[in-house]
Amino acid sequence: MRLALPQWAGALAVKAAAFITVMCCALAALLGVLVHVSVTNQTVGQARGTALSRLADATEAYEAGDTLMPNAGVDPQGLPAPLRALAAAGDRGTMVSQHDGRPTMWAAGPVAGHRALAVAVDYSQQSRTIAALDNSILWSSALAIGATVLVGVFAVTRVTRRLHGTARVARRISAGDLDARVDDPRTKDPSRPQDEVAAVAAALDTMASSLQSKLLSEQRFTADVAHELRTPLTGLHAAAELLPPGRPTELVRDRVAALRTLTEDLLEISRLDTGREKLEVDTEELGALARRVVRASGTDTEVRVLTDARVETDRRRLERVLGNLVANAHKHGAPPVVLTVNGAVVTVRDHGAGYPGYLVAHGPQRFRTEGGATGHGLGLTIAVGQAEVLGARLFFANAVDGGAVATLVLPVG
Repeated sequence: MRLALPQWAGALAVKAAAFITVMCCALAALLGVLVHVSVTNQTVGQARGTALSRLADATEAYEAGDTLMPNAGVDPQGLPAPLRALAAAGDRGTMVSQHDGRPTMWAAGPVAGHRALAVAVDYSQQSRTIAALDNSILWSSALAIGATVLVGVFAVTRVTRRLHGTARVARRISAGDLDARVDDPRTKDPSRPQDEVAAVAAALDTMASSLQSKLLSEQRFTADVAHELRTPLTGLHAAAELLPPGRPTELVRDRVAALRTLTEDLLEISRLDTGREKLEVDTEELGALARRVVRASGTDTEVRVLTDARVETDRRRLERVLGNLVANAHKHGAPPVVLTVNGAVVTVRDHGAGYPGYLVAHGPQRFRTEGGATGHGLGLTIAVGQAEVLGARLFFANAVDGGAVATLVLPVG
């Protein structure tokens, strides 16, 4: 079973906790070994000195023919074999071993006849001291590691929570919410230390403000241009209607109509960009609405109703979306063009060359052209914007057997 981590905890927190734990364990082990070795050497040295001193006294007594002290004797029982061999070879030495169930420090030296004179010193107290020291080192290390890990994890999780909040704001900005800000308190108080997370938060807030300012300027420019064009276009349209009949007049009127359509599209986009569009919701039957859109388009579009549905939507905006999709299919695709209603899902498909790769990957972009093509103008951009106002989702794809497919998924309920 996988351990469920809090939302703010991620790979960074886990790695930091693991790193802190490993480093604490390594440091505790190193310090424990150093303390153990130092204390053990000191304890053993003291016991060895005591044993050698008693061995010297026993040697003097043995050579003087006096009675040996207790725990001293020639070739006593329990003397370790390596130490016995060392003394028989003419050297003196010490060694710790178990004797009568207790730790014992032996000291042995040579006497006449290649025999060993040995002294046994009780080593139980020193052994218990070293064992108690080892236990103290173990428990203190465990407590120190636990406390350090807790403090370290607390410090790291504070950072990861702030990073998670920054990432959440970045995702909101990428989704179009340009009012989102991190608002890290450290960026507003110069007296507080400015760490790297605060620097990232400040940079993200600055970027969002700059981006929002540029987009607002672009929206204002688009709206201003469209508004400024309406008045001269109205006069131009009136003047075109007064021209005498003929081919030149038809061309002028056609261009004026195209320019008026473009201006109205720019105004509509500017309204959509503000995000203040209001819905006029009513209950509509998708099949009947799709047929009305096709009739109004004046195109040869086949309507297929697989499963009809009644949806709560804004009729005018939905008709605008479907009308733009049908018009785009006829303008940039090839017949037959089929509009299919299947429940709350509406698809518009043509059998042309399909959508450009950039459009399928990133959605429609205003006036973008590619490879000398005529581009897709503003129709699909408006369709996407109106679909967002409706709370619907609009997808663009290319059919396997050729042709462009636009899929509109309307909200249900």
